[in-house]
Amino acid sequence: MLPWKITMFCTLIVVSTASQNFNFGSFIHSPIYSKGNGGEEQRELHRQKRMDVTLGISPVEYTIAVEISLPDSSLLEALRSYLNSLSFPISVNASDSAVNISSIDFTTVCSSDGPKGPHCSCESGYEWPARTCRATPTCASATPAGESCTCLAQRPPRGTYCRPQSAGVPFIYILKMSVRLNKDFEDDLRNLSSSMFKRYKSDLEKAFTKGYKSLPGFRSVKVAGFRPGSVVVQYELTSAVNVLSESANRDAADALDRSYNIVPTSFEMSSMEVHGGTNISISPEDIFEGDTVTMTCESNSSSGATWHFPETFIRGRELLKNDTIDGKSTSTLKITNIKLEDAGYYRCSFMEWTHNVSVIHVAGTNITVSPIKIVPSEDVVIVCNGGTKELSCCTDRDMQFFTYYWKTNGAINISGTTTATHNCTKYLLQANESQCPADKSATKTDYTCELNTTNGARKHKVISVTYFRVANVSISSRTNGKISEGHRFSLSCNSDVSNFDSVTWQIQSGSSTKQVDSVWHSTRQKGKGATSVLTVDSANLDWAGNYTCTFSQRFLNSSAHMQINVFPLPLKKDIIRDPINASVPCPGTRVLRCCTSKKGNYTVKFSLQQRPPFVQAAFPTERRGKDCYQHTVNFTEARCNSTEHLLQVYCEFTNQIDGRVQSSPMVLKLLPAKKVACNSSEIGTGEDGAELTRPCLNEKNHPVKGSITYKCKNNLWEIVGKSCLAVPVDDLLSSAESLVSSPEQKKNLPEFLSHLNRTVKQQQQSMKAVANLKAVVEILNMISVVPVAAERATMENFLSTVDMVISSPTKTWKDFENGTSQLLASVEQFSDSLQPINNSIPSISYDNLQLKGVVIDKSKVSDYDESFTFSKPSNLSGSVLINEAKIKTEDSISTIISVAYSTLGPIIPQYKKMDEFIVNGLVMTTLINASSRLSQDFRIIMTFSKDNKTLKNPRCVFWNFSFSEDGGGWDNTGCESIEKGDNVTCSCNHLTSFSILMSPGHDPWDTLDYMSYIGVSISILSLVACIGIEFAVWKSVTKARISYMRHVCILNIVISLLIADIWFLVVAVMYDTNTEMDQAWLCIAAAFFVQFFYLCVFFWMLTLGLMVFYHVVFILHNAGKTIMKALGFCLGYFCPLVISAITVSSTHPHYTRKKVCLLNWDESRALLALVIPAMIIVAVNVIVTIVVIAKIQRRSIGEKSINEERSSLHRITKCIGVLTSLLGFTWLFGLATVIPGSPRAFHYLFTLFNAFQGLFILLLGILSDRKVREALWNKCSLSSWSSQHTKSTSQGMSAPMLSISSPFSKTLNNLFGKTGKYQVSSTEPTSSSASESTSKAYSLLN
Repeated sequence: MLPWKITMFCTLIVVSTASQNFNFGSFIHSPIYSKGNGGEEQRELHRQKRMDVTLGISPVEYTIAVEISLPDSSLLEALRSYLNSLSFPISVNASDSAVNISSIDFTTVCSSDGPKGPHCSCESGYEWPARTCRATPTCASATPAGESCTCLAQRPPRGTYCRPQSAGVPFIYILKMSVRLNKDFEDDLRNLSSSMFKRYKSDLEKAFTKGYKSLPGFRSVKVAGFRPGSVVVQYELTSAVNVLSESANRDAADALDRSYNIVPTSFEMSSMEVHGGTNISISPEDIFEGDTVTMTCESNSSSGATWHFPETFIRGRELLKNDTIDGKSTSTLKITNIKLEDAGYYRCSFMEWTHNVSVIHVAGTNITVSPIKIVPSEDVVIVCNGGTKELSCCTDRDMQFFTYYWKTNGAINISGTTTATHNCTKYLLQANESQCPADKSATKTDYTCELNTTNGARKHKVISVTYFRVANVSISSRTNGKISEGHRFSLSCNSDVSNFDSVTWQIQSGSSTKQVDSVWHSTRQKGKGATSVLTVDSANLDWAGNYTCTFSQRFLNSSAHMQINVFPLPLKKDIIRDPINASVPCPGTRVLRCCTSKKGNYTVKFSLQQRPPFVQAAFPTERRGKDCYQHTVNFTEARCNSTEHLLQVYCEFTNQIDGRVQSSPMVLKLLPAKKVACNSSEIGTGEDGAELTRPCLNEKNHPVKGSITYKCKNNLWEIVGKSCLAVPVDDLLSSAESLVSSPEQKKNLPEFLSHLNRTVKQQQQSMKAVANLKAVVEILNMISVVPVAAERATMENFLSTVDMVISSPTKTWKDFENGTSQLLASVEQFSDSLQPINNSIPSISYDNLQLKGVVIDKSKVSDYDESFTFSKPSNLSGSVLINEAKIKTEDSISTIISVAYSTLGPIIPQYKKMDEFIVNGLVMTTLINASSRLSQDFRIIMTFSKDNKTLKNPRCVFWNFSFSEDGGGWDNTGCESIEKGDNVTCSCNHLTSFSILMSPGHDPWDTLDYMSYIGVSISILSLVACIGIEFAVWKSVTKARISYMRHVCILNIVISLLIADIWFLVVAVMYDTNTEMDQAWLCIAAAFFVQFFYLCVFFWMLTLGLMVFYHVVFILHNAGKTIMKALGFCLGYFCPLVISAITVSSTHPHYTRKKVCLLNWDESRALLALVIPAMIIVAVNVIVTIVVIAKIQRRSIGEKSINEERSSLHRITKCIGVLTSLLGFTWLFGLATVIPGSPRAFHYLFTLFNAFQGLFILLLGILSDRKVREALWNKCSLSSWSSQHTKSTSQGMSAPMLSISSPFSKTLNNLFGKTGKYQVSSTEPTSSSASESTSKAYSLLN
């Protein structure tokens, strides 16, 4: 709506045109949807233009409403005078249009000043519609004319103007006429813009106007167009009286120039439109989008009505009804849910025929469809503290047109009070704390205002209201606001509102305010509310002050306060003892001191602890200087005679609030005075060879961190150890400890790093001392965990310090245990703590290290590819590549940072398992921040140039910090290497610090590899030969039952060992070729089969041994072949299966090793499931061997010759060789290799004997058997027929003749061979005799 301060008036411009392309944009003020205003007028015009061409009718007059606003009302009269001075019609200068302005009339004038005050008045001949007068206050001086009025006291809705006063609706007759010109038709007469067309039109209209103006009620004549037939002129005659005479036609013909050759008798009338007498009414009068509109058309004609719609009208929503009552026709058109596009000119017509002329009774009206324009107030925020907020929905029309409603929808539904003005509805809200639940704070409620009309139009808008409840915040602590320095404390800040944006802690100390870093506090939501806990593990004086905990909800802050006082108290590690350990002459005295840099009001006690018994004594103290407390202890003769000569003295500091800290002990050794060899008033006393430790002193004789160790030699004290810190380094260490414990560590870190870098640069010489180097590395380690912005200056200060530290002498680093591991961890942690600025990480470069990093946007992930080149001290280079597909970013951005070290190799310690390897390239660290995840198939590709190109056997390794016993070490788990000339490419599946290790010669374990491959291959071939031989001689050597079982056991041993060796060889090849095991179950299956078949070997060995034992000892017991074979298979396969299954189930997922598919030892000790059964079986078979040897060593009765003795020894030696080979005594060397630190000789022996075990079985278990050799010979001999010859052999057999009938006694006697009678027998074996059993037992050993 226009500002009310300016003057506005409206004019009506009457325009006539015959153009098809005329643009009304210059006349239109706003897009009001009506024929006379704006865009709809233009659409109606286009429709009528098309009708001009197709139907040949004359152009239509248009009335355009134009609204003009003037800032100065004095200009109104000048404009009025100017417009009145114009002469009409006025032709518009348009090259392709025929447009005339017929008249310009003022209708409405609105002003905010003047004698009438604010008003909108109508010009003469115009009035406000009755509905507008009812909806808007009228002027006090206005005299209503019926229901209409001429003056309003305020602006009406936009688009509403005064209309012409009612003066009755006259009849208008439009006669469609034609006349013929006796001339040839030319095509220019079709062109509306041609000069011929314009000339013909102008001349004809002037002549016809002159001829017809004598007719009563004559209005106008307009030429519509021309068509062929000679030249047929089509024109319209408009008159208020339906009178047309032949004389008028003749007058019109006479008035025309004769050159046109008009034919006077060719005047014809084709049709006549009658405007008037047909009434059309609309309901409702004011139409809004969505209304149901009813139009009623009444006529005296008896014919049915035809309705004409605007072109943009969408059909399907209209309902038409025609009625004829008493000869009068009524037609009703109802349109439901009317649209803005439906606005325009609607016309109803009734057509009759009279004298072959169609008479059309026409009535039309223009429909304006207005949108319900709602302007809602903005979304608001309401604090539930009793305040009020008003919501409003305003429209450009009067509210009397609508009914209005307010609806709520949300977690907090608070109703308000509804009011209305002439064009707004308002909703007043008031929210109290009781109406806003704490758990619903910061939630939105939607308030919907809806405007409806009685005819169905509806419109709504939503206003969001966010309710905030002021949180009730409180701080609690168990400390009562008093904390001792160095003690732990925590504060709990509780809020009953759980929906918050952030929580902040501040400390007000004097005029300064400290913002506590977020690392110190954590916040969690609970059922109804939230709690933020601030925890400080070691308080210092920076934590003293007034604490403010603030819960923020957008603009609303809720806070609580608490005062915390921190009282000075030294830390245990900061108490400097003098002496640390010393000898005290007895009897005699010793001055004891405890010093601290923490100034405060302390009570210090020295206490003595002696063992046994435990006694504690407090001594008075004497303060010496500012920071030291001392006590002189006196040891009397009685104390000297006590049994306890080693004492521990403690000093205990107590502050004002009874906070206590006890120092580390001062160790005192009571020394008889006669043994004193060294005596110094400054150092102390001691016997020869004794050591004494005292704290370090600076130039001002003040103690600093560190100690000096003295040793008594030749009656003089000599310094044998010194770990004193340089004063600047000592100050740095104290500052670092304060920084990491301060509330604003992140803010203070850049300044501290700058100071650290300057100090280390100045103290470069002091870095040669191990103590100072340790202190600086400890400082770097402490501050690396503090989050810091990635500013170039900050990063340079940190990395420059690291660069200078790395440059410290190699000897110093060698004396610093785990130093480089700590330094690596510090740089990794610092890199991980960097926070990008402007999505970038600066690149930093120094002589010894370089840092590069990138920030990866989640929406645009690319490959990470960085390279490093060092020109000094050695020309080394390297690169890092990570494929974009291997990085999964969860946050919007993530960082990847790489650090390369060129000189770290010589100073980094070697892992003891890789002593023969040295670092031969850069050390490169790559990290991805925690917001990114690595894909399951993640790979980082690194390329290292070799430093010493003569070294061999490259290994890609990473620094494994988990090797705690060594402080970290190189590990090659998850890495693969490829050597390419002077470079080595590494591929690893994880991230940390990487490098390459190379050795001067061949890998010492390659010999074992060769032995294993060759031996296992020979073993497999030997075992295959064993199986072939057994099948070849099976029938010949298994005729006896005992021989049958012996060869069954040997055959199963051979088969099991063969399968086990094959699996072992497969696993070895996979390991040596670095084959990746994609499926974990496949690796588990390989390890399972290796374990199972090796166990089968052992258990079949056990079966063989027990069978020998059974036949030698239990001579009188004969078991059937089926039973023995069933027991053998059960023991040989079922027991290994049970053990292997239990091992897998109990040790999963640590059943196999990480790098090879064999049984795990480090984590689950799964290897014991193979070693323990093997060793038990070996032990059992040793016992069996002893028993069998004892049995076969017994002499038969009557045999005393030397030949018999030699034969017995031969059998014993043969038995030991076979059993040792078959029963796996070689695995004793395997047990030795499991022991950590075992000599390498055991590895060689175990590999040698175990790899060639198949060959041993072939030689000693198969080919050593005389019967097998004979059978094999007979198979291969050309005279095999002689093998049928019966051979007789004499073998010593014994059968006990027991004199004791007890079964138990029989068993003992048979076991030890102490009683019984023996006889020599050479008879054929039978299945029932005892001598047969004994003979079979001996044949087993041959």
